[in-house]
Amino acid sequence: MNTAAQRRGSDLARQIVVLSAVSFMLIAAVIGAGAFGNSAVQDQQGGALNTDGSYLAPAGPAFSIWSIIYLGLISYAIWQALPSQRTSPRQRALGWLVALTMTLNGLWLVAARFGTLFLTVVVIALLLAALGWTFRVAVSTREPRGGVVDSVLIDAVTGLHLGWVTLATVANTAAWLTTIVPKEWENAADAIGIAVLIVVALIGLAIAWRSSWRLTPALALAWGLSWLAVERFTGEPQSAPIGVTALIVAAVVLLPPVIVNVLRLIRPSVD
Repeated sequence: MNTAAQRRGSDLARQIVVLSAVSFMLIAAVIGAGAFGNSAVQDQQGGALNTDGSYLAPAGPAFSIWSIIYLGLISYAIWQALPSQRTSPRQRALGWLVALTMTLNGLWLVAARFGTLFLTVVVIALLLAALGWTFRVAVSTREPRGGVVDSVLIDAVTGLHLGWVTLATVANTAAWLTTIVPKEWENAADAIGIAVLIVVALIGLAIAWRSSWRLTPALALAWGLSWLAVERFTGEPQSAPIGVTALIVAAVVLLPPVIVNVLRLIRPSVD
């Protein structure tokens, strides 16, 4: 088989794998939502993944961002399967990576349903790493972009996914640690929570800087942090210091990319 034929076969295989990955992710999401009579994700693992599972869990409405992320990933899977996208250099660079993130997304739901809480931490850490890698390739690749659709379904959707999973990894890890650390550690919960949120701020700023101040990761991260603050002010366990810190971190993460992008609109030469 010649090289051109091998490349065509690889392109078709990539498109099929992406469609298979999004199908797996959606099936896992439906099961995770409790659609078939099983308990929903927040009720699994003894309720550790619920909004009261730790001091760093966001309020329930925060998770509505998954609807946007899933819609974007479904749209991407359909778009990349078009014949016009089969030999796209961007798809060749990113299709397999996006498929990996969707597969890990679904595997997290499987781990939450059938595995242990520690296993969910392992899977979400792998998902975060895969998303960071995918987003880095997406914003740094030199292959020509396919216009607005390309930018939205690859850069923007991956950015939202990355931003949200950054905070979800923190919440997931905090939920696991809450179940294994001594009860006395709760006395230091405010200090620990504030320290973790400062690290989140640094991570959010690093993502923005390394991606030339892309906005979508910051939007997703600030969204989650805002709902984390709401839960700490109004839910259980309550913590005004963590709530205030979460709001400050949300602003710290969001404002720099907003300012840079506004300046770019005013002065297109701004880097």
